[in-house]
This record gives sequence, structure tokens and C-alpha cells, in this order.
Amino acid sequence: MPLRVLILGGTTEASALARQIDSDARIAPLLSLAGRTTSPRPQPVPVRVGGFGGVEGLARFLRESVDAVVDATHPYADQMSAHAVAACREAGVPLASLVRAEWQRHAGDNWQVVGDTAAAARALGTAPRRVFLSLGRQDLHVFARAPQHHYLARLIEPPDRAALPPDLRLLQARGPFERADEEHLLRAERIDVMVSKNSGGAATYGKIEAARALGLPVVVIARPHKPAGVVMTSVDACVTWLHGLAPRGV
Repeated sequence: MPLRVLILGGTTEASALARQIDSDARIAPLLSLAGRTTSPRPQPVPVRVGGFGGVEGLARFLRESVDAVVDATHPYADQMSAHAVAACREAGVPLASLVRAEWQRHAGDNWQVVGDTAAAARALGTAPRRVFLSLGRQDLHVFARAPQHHYLARLIEPPDRAALPPDLRLLQARGPFERADEEHLLRAERIDVMVSKNSGGAATYGKIEAARALGLPVVVIARPHKPAGVVMTSVDACVTWLHGLAPRGV
């Protein structure tokens, strides 16, 4: 009997894990997506989309259908991770958390680290500036509190138009993004300052390198506390961990 594995996904690491175990006869994976992106990339394994109904709903799903969970959600998806930890504990299901390393400050970086999106909006100051927002679409409304700035926001999908900054232009694009292209974008748009989450990984690091090369300040939103199970730092480590487990009842 294969090990039934629920992958909580939405990241490049989740997709990489799905690809690696797709042909593994010892594992029966199911990739779960929150549904925030209406046109996600095709995946090699079965996919479910949408929430579970909180901790109780997730725990019920785990008891019925799952032998192990890998939390490979975004570093800022702290609520989903908290639900995963609580539900796995309640259902008695082992949990591994695939944790992406943070970007580290290097010589030449001009970072101002803040605690949340509201603090990032305040950090832009009162004088009008040209701001590049590299955030999720759920965060854009916060910058309506600082309407004096001109904003360029890059998103995979357009946001809800309610309560957005008045001077906002949207750029729809999906990474990865190369440093040279990021430098060109920042120069062409005459950007004064960037706002970014510390997402980690290589896919969007080009913007950080570009800001460093151009001497631009970056307002960096620090990661929230993210509850975790057994911490894994690579896809290979997750696969090894899964191979050490047995289906429940075996």
C-alpha cells in the first residue's frame, strides 16, 4: 500500500516535490492549492483546490485520507501552517515543513526591515515617491493609506479593485525574473524605492540584486512566525523522510 501524502502547496518547492515523487510507487501524493490563483501551473500529480474548513475540517480530512503531510506553503502563509500543525497533532499524522531559506543582506544592500505591510506603507514617508510593489495581491489595499505615491505592482493575477491606491499601475507577469530584466524595469519606471517580502529562493531574487546594483532602497517585510513540524530544507530531504514512514495501519 503506498503512503498517502498531502502536499500543502502553491510554491516552486511544492511543485518540485510533486514532480520528484510522481513516479514513486511507494507514494500516492495529493497536492493541495488554496485557490488564490485561478490559472495555476499544470501539476504532475492529483490536485485539490480550496480550503478544508479550518483545523477541524483539515483534521477530519487527514484522518480519512492521509498518512503524512508536507507543508510546502509560502513563507508568509503562517495561518495555513498553524492549521496544519494543529490538525496533524489532532489527527495523529506526521508533518514535515519544507522551509525556504531567507534572503540575507549583502554589502551594498540598502534594506529597511519592517514588521508588516502597514509598517511598509508608513516607511515610504510623506513625500511622493515612485514605488515598486512586489507583494501578493491581498496586500495592495494597505497602500491606499499612502495615496501620495505612484505605485507599480507586479502580480500573477489582477487584484480586487476595491480600496486600491489611486495612483497604481498593474504589471501582470509570472516569474522567474532575471537580474538584467529587473534592472531594466526599475530604470525604465524610474523607481525610487521597492517594497518586498523576504520570500527567499532564486525565482524572484533578481529584483534584490537589481536594487543593489542601482543603489535603490528596499523596504523588506519580515517573515511572520510560521509554525512547523519536522523542518526540512530541501525537496530531497522531504523524500527521504517520506521513505522512512509507513502507511497507517501497516
